[in-house]
Amino acid sequence: MTKKKITFIIFVILSTLSFSQTITLKGTVKDSLQNLLTYANVIAKPTDVSKNLQFSITDNDGYYRLELTKNSKYTISVSYMGYKTASFKFEATENTQKNIVLSEAPNQLQEVVIELPVTVKEDTITYNTNKFVTGEERKLKQVLKKLPGIEVDKNGTVTVQGKKITTMLVEGKKFFGGGSKLAVENIPANAIDKIQVLDNYSEIAFLKNVSDTDEMAMNILLKEDKKQFAFGDIEAGKGNEDFYRTHSNIFYYSPKTNVNFIGNLNNTGEKTFTFKDYMSFQGGLSSVFDRKFNWRGDEFSQFMETRDVVASSNKFGALNVSKTVNTKLDISGYAIFSHTNTDTFTTINKEYITDSFSFFEDKEDRNSTRSILGIGKFNIEYAPNTNEQWYIKTQVKKTSNLGSSIILSVINTENITIKTTKDAIAYNVNQNIEWHKKVSKKHTFSVAVDYVFDKNNPTTYWKTNQQILQGLIPLETENVYNLTQLKETKRSNFNAIFKHYWVLNNTNHIYTTIGNAYISEQFYTSDSQQLENGSENNFSIAGFGNDLNYTLNDLFLGVHYKFKTGIFTFKQGAFLHKYNWELNQTTKVVKNKILLLPNFLAEVKFSNSKKIKVKYQLKSSFSDASKLANRFYLQSYNSVFKGNEELENELFHSASIFYNRFSLYRGLMLFSGFNYIKKTKGIQNEIQFEGVNQYIVPILIENPEERWSFNLGVDKKIKNIKYHVDTKLSTSTFLQNINGLIVNNKSVNNSYKVSAKTLYDEFPTIEIGFEQGIGNYTSSNQTSKFTTNKPFVTVDYDFLEGFIFSFDYENYTYQNKTFNQKNTYQIANTTLSYKKEDSAWSFKINAQNLFNVQFKQQNSFSSYIISDSKTYILPRIIMVSIGYNL
Repeated sequence: MTKKKITFIIFVILSTLSFSQTITLKGTVKDSLQNLLTYANVIAKPTDVSKNLQFSITDNDGYYRLELTKNSKYTISVSYMGYKTASFKFEATENTQKNIVLSEAPNQLQEVVIELPVTVKEDTITYNTNKFVTGEERKLKQVLKKLPGIEVDKNGTVTVQGKKITTMLVEGKKFFGGGSKLAVENIPANAIDKIQVLDNYSEIAFLKNVSDTDEMAMNILLKEDKKQFAFGDIEAGKGNEDFYRTHSNIFYYSPKTNVNFIGNLNNTGEKTFTFKDYMSFQGGLSSVFDRKFNWRGDEFSQFMETRDVVASSNKFGALNVSKTVNTKLDISGYAIFSHTNTDTFTTINKEYITDSFSFFEDKEDRNSTRSILGIGKFNIEYAPNTNEQWYIKTQVKKTSNLGSSIILSVINTENITIKTTKDAIAYNVNQNIEWHKKVSKKHTFSVAVDYVFDKNNPTTYWKTNQQILQGLIPLETENVYNLTQLKETKRSNFNAIFKHYWVLNNTNHIYTTIGNAYISEQFYTSDSQQLENGSENNFSIAGFGNDLNYTLNDLFLGVHYKFKTGIFTFKQGAFLHKYNWELNQTTKVVKNKILLLPNFLAEVKFSNSKKIKVKYQLKSSFSDASKLANRFYLQSYNSVFKGNEELENELFHSASIFYNRFSLYRGLMLFSGFNYIKKTKGIQNEIQFEGVNQYIVPILIENPEERWSFNLGVDKKIKNIKYHVDTKLSTSTFLQNINGLIVNNKSVNNSYKVSAKTLYDEFPTIEIGFEQGIGNYTSSNQTSKFTTNKPFVTVDYDFLEGFIFSFDYENYTYQNKTFNQKNTYQIANTTLSYKKEDSAWSFKINAQNLFNVQFKQQNSFSSYIISDSKTYILPRIIMVSIGYNL
């Protein structure tokens, strides 16, 4: 029996369960004048106190729906702000429709409103969490999963009604920079009183209605006994083969002082601080400036990626402090430290494809990396009155990284061994000052100045038993070849921006933006061979060695007009840019350019839960100094890079359409998006091959690339089963110059995922599904096709008194259909934990990589290389842990 048939049978069983154990009570909620009431609370309280209450809120058309256990008795209560609560008895024997009418009660006590499970007021949804939790939840993540309309994925990303939470707050203050992962994984469930979701969130309250923010924040409100109290938990675990893990969360909250500490030590491959988390801690301007100045990457980022490893040790510590000095002044700051040692092992089969030749390379790659990262940030927020706000932000980062790798490359019968060592230290300082002022109802101003300084100086050493890059570098013959590269980059960015918001009336706004971005970069490289006699063979005589000073100034003016009419909102305008740039190296280049970059936004808001948004923008971007340096430098053991001082800006059209719909009544969440990018001018690498060796030069060409993608996600709840369908389709067409020939490349990737998840109160939460990805890559006349299939199962079960069992399993099948290669592996993890209700102690046993799988297999392709790789992973880990709640 195939995996698809098994999956289908399980779907049928789950569907049968859902229709056999529940009945539906549905209808409308209106007032005495027959006006439909939106977001009214409908609660079904079971007579049997051992069962959980059921809850619904009315949608935009005043409809509600409750899924109730068959043959059970309930008390139904319907509440709405400003109206008397209606109650009645109900026995769930058959599907029933009941319309409810509420009477006005203008003097209703506010305390009654607060106790509602969910209240909705304009852009704020408040969840009273004690109406949804059972007391067995450990962290914020488990609480969020029980709230209607909220989803949390395994990476800690939180979405509400299909929209991503961008800022996480605790008692109105950012939690470790506002990222969601550290919050959902660490905030104790028993400290949470209410959860607020703030749509169209803005840090500056008086800018909310004019700044066009698309942010969404989540604010965690603590229980009264946790608002001036120290709480948290610590955990320690010991596993087989000397594996270990310790974790601690300590929180202190008071009305004026908040302190949070998170610590983690482990050698199980768990990376507490990932690249995604690092991006959340980037400094810079507030979102009210539309992220005008883009982050272009730095030496820090490459060491943040989470990878499968064969050995790992991680140390992580984070401290966050905020202090309310008085009603006008808040100060806050955080310090983050991460120390990671990892070993990886990968085997790769590569096929190099050009019009003139094709050959294979078998490669083994062993890597050891030590990465130390420190981040410190200090913020001052000053509000002299309700219409004025100041921000002063200082952030400092430093990283020290040491990496080594041993590569064994086999081409035909020729073996080459290359040992690479890289030592890099990088610094980053970011200083930001912002001032926001509402002068009158019609006029508001924002001003910001931002300075960033980056410095990194990696030194790379290559050691090999045979000549490499023959014909590309001037090697002297020796028994062992030792190559050295020093590369140093210094970058200073100085940005200033002024924005004026002119409110003509409630439906017409004009926005004016004036700004200047100045970039100064110094790029230096030196490549040489260290000879056995102690002397140096410097490659400068062969055109190597760069010493470049590069400046770019961008003076811009933007004017935008926004107006609303009915359910439609339009915003259109343009930025006029005057670019001036200068390069000083072996030659001097001075250029300037003026560009008009229009943009357009349209939104159709049928209701709070049904919207369409259309965006278009003409964008421009410039390269960094490394692509402009006009002399050679080593890029890897088999590639040499030379920049192109004649490069100018890339220019591309970007368009997107987003649609989302959410209905608690219908149990439906739907979101879809279409993105299109067309480069009219773009930078592509021109590649010359000499065997496996590559000589690369970036060039600017017309119409080099076109990409589009489509995604559709649907969640549908039927009875006590939630069904999920997710599909993605993307294509990319781009040109490539290889050995003087223009090659047309095309990649098509599509994937889909279907799953079903049980939502019963006294039944395990089981999710089963199937995921498939299909990739096609065409270069000239050659086509490669890859397929991955992944059926999966997850189980979460709270049983007896205090026991929690979880299990996740996936069966991964990879197939390269071009070469008829196939690989299958199974990954499973499981956890059993116990915590007595009134005890501070908890106990846990978990197994990671339960089936002791050795490696994962995957593919990748570029314009001239198709790769199949096996990445080896940690063995089975079985660990016993003890925890203590403070």
